[in-house]
Amino acid sequence: MSQLRDALRQDGPALRARYPDRIAPSWSHRLPGLLVLAALLGVYCVGLVVLEISPSRIIAGFGRLGDIVGLMLPPNPESWARVSLYLHALGQTLAIAFLGTMAAALLAFPFGFLAARNVIPNPLARLLVRRGLDTIRSVDTLIWALIWINVVGLGPFAGALAIMSSDFGTFGKMMSEAIEAADRKPVEGVLSIGGSRLHGVWFGILPQVLPVFASQVLYYFESNTRSATIIGIVGAGGIGMQLTEQIRILEWQQVSFLILLVLVTVMIIDALSSRLRTAIIGRHG
Repeated sequence: MSQLRDALRQDGPALRARYPDRIAPSWSHRLPGLLVLAALLGVYCVGLVVLEISPSRIIAGFGRLGDIVGLMLPPNPESWARVSLYLHALGQTLAIAFLGTMAAALLAFPFGFLAARNVIPNPLARLLVRRGLDTIRSVDTLIWALIWINVVGLGPFAGALAIMSSDFGTFGKMMSEAIEAADRKPVEGVLSIGGSRLHGVWFGILPQVLPVFASQVLYYFESNTRSATIIGIVGAGGIGMQLTEQIRILEWQQVSFLILLVLVTVMIIDALSSRLRTAIIGRHG
């Protein structure tokens, strides 16, 4: 480290003479960056005024938050009957996340190929598929939950459909990007021995993108476990319904028990999915 410092000291004048604008930029070079910084700061201040955010409200909010945290301790489900009820609701949440994620992955799989430039050369067909996927994924999971609740009624079925709808567009986009980034040489090898374009996709592209897609599905299953809890609050089944009910009646110790239950479950799923993703990518890497 000391040798590097000494070298920089010796070469400093030469470097400043060679790159004066980079080492000691003039105000004309600094001005655009300063203007952008000032604009961002102005937008931030306007946002504070529009949203009526003030230090006094923040301090008061933290005080109220501290009171609620005190009421949450210690976590207490009150009875084993409620523990059984909460575990059943947690199982519903996991089922919602798993079924919704898998259904979205299966439906998005063919659309990923239809949206890929190196599979579908027709720009109009590809554009229609891409814009359709963008439209679907632009709607938040919570909005999809409210839509499906009005279609199929309250319960976990609406939650699974909401996650499926939300992830369908996302999976389709990620799948198409992985296909477009695939190496072209295996496809050319298949075509050179007389294979068709379908054979090139099946034997040249699919083996490359399948591990990546499987890794993404595992990650989204972990993320959707949390999403399934949120959409349960609006009536889409699972532990979220129990959570919102206990919040409404101010049973804070039961609320903390439910939050702890979700936290432990997400940690376990995170650890398992990380190992699976590492095994999948490592095996094919």
